[in-house]
Amino acid sequence: MIKVLEEAIAKIRDLPRERQMAAAEVMEVIAAQIDNRLSPTEIAGVKKAQKAVRAGKYASDRRVKSFFIRFHA
Repeated sequence: MIKVLEEAIAKIRDLPRERQMAAAEVMEVIAAQIDNRLSPTEIAGVKKAQKAVRAGKYASDRRVKSFFIRFHA
């Protein structure tokens, strides 16, 4: 554990119970977001897209517009 985190936790120990609970909830949210790595399939997709960009292959404006209409984005 890094020193700044240890110091923050030491300060939190002296807070009222309600503030400690709020701090714990925030830390739980952060901890739950740790596993944000890409799957092997997603990595392959990124590599394919990078290769296409290097080759100068981009989606046309028409295809991009169609995508956004189709997915309501």
